[in-house]
Amino acid sequence: MYAALDIPLSACADDALRTLVRATGSASLAKLDGRTLLCERAALRGMTVPRRTSSGGGCGLYDAVGDTVALNLARAADRELLPALFETDSLDCNDPQAVARRIAVSDAEALVFRGRLLGLAMACEHESSPPPPVLGIELVAGRAAGAAAPRPAPRVLDLSALWAGPLAAHLLWLAGADVVKVESRTRPDAMRTGDEAFYALLNQGKAHVSLDLADHNDRQALLSLVAASDIVIEAARPRALAQLGIDAARLVHTIPGLVWITITGHGAQGEAADWVGFGDDCAVAAGLSAALRNACGQTGFVGDAIADPLTGIFAASVAWDAWSSRRGGRFGLALSSVVASCMAQAVQHDAGGFMASLRAWSAAAGQPFPTVGRRPVIGALPTCTPLEAKAILQS
Repeated sequence: MYAALDIPLSACADDALRTLVRATGSASLAKLDGRTLLCERAALRGMTVPRRTSSGGGCGLYDAVGDTVALNLARAADRELLPALFETDSLDCNDPQAVARRIAVSDAEALVFRGRLLGLAMACEHESSPPPPVLGIELVAGRAAGAAAPRPAPRVLDLSALWAGPLAAHLLWLAGADVVKVESRTRPDAMRTGDEAFYALLNQGKAHVSLDLADHNDRQALLSLVAASDIVIEAARPRALAQLGIDAARLVHTIPGLVWITITGHGAQGEAADWVGFGDDCAVAAGLSAALRNACGQTGFVGDAIADPLTGIFAASVAWDAWSSRRGGRFGLALSSVVASCMAQAVQHDAGGFMASLRAWSAAAGQPFPTVGRRPVIGALPTCTPLEAKAILQS
């Protein structure tokens, strides 16, 4: 059964973490639990249980014609797209009430369709094509690792930003992996300045490399780091990788045993591959807010960007499993699909308990998040050159 106040799906997070602990044998991972990983950003920032505005404040749930819509304006440039979203030049984009009024007279499905084309992170509470409940998909089969004796832990190249990917790399680091984090010199990880304490927690112990990925020499340096790695973690849409000249399919075919983890909002193939998605809106797309409404009669956000930590845990597990079995390949995890899968597991395991946890969560709106212990931060390794990073990966 679930605790009186806990984040729904925390039991699923804990089960996934226990699986990773058994696979890695890591004493450091064994000290963690799923509840902590789902709650710790909220605890660091003193967040409260949300209702229609996400705990982080960037995403809102709005009533529209035919459904409720999640609109995530987490990036500064997102508001500049609102006139195009509503097809009007007479909108104060900084007035939340004006935005809500526009949404209220708009068809929900059509609005979300247009918003996704524009590059906004949006979702319907009841998606017409809900995400498939899967935890990881092998996108491209790679080459098996060579005959050399396996290392005790993998060498990991973290090309991701924000939460899910860096958390996956962090969990692998706790399991003993050497991790190099690459950040764009022109577009560094937004978490670095937007949430410094949490950035420090997720990126401790990683060697840091800063590259200008528009520069040919720096792109070649990045490919050299890929070749020295066992696992690569990235969270870019397909066209972004293509613009950088990175062909993940070719790399996993070329480099024996290379495991390439791709984290997206809604999938790495088809139309949904180009949809922008963050933790809060992807959980709505998965049906988690709809489940909350079914449980207690009103919608809201569940957890703090819950799709991110859930996906980070499962991404680490998929990566370790592929690496330890010495099979290369590219594996995709979509935030919305991971939440859908966790919901399906929760219902199958204890449907009544899951519904009870949703009701308890809704009743706690405005209260502090569940308390979790604060984990120590040992600090990140100093920024290094690509050659120094390559030496770390090859050591």
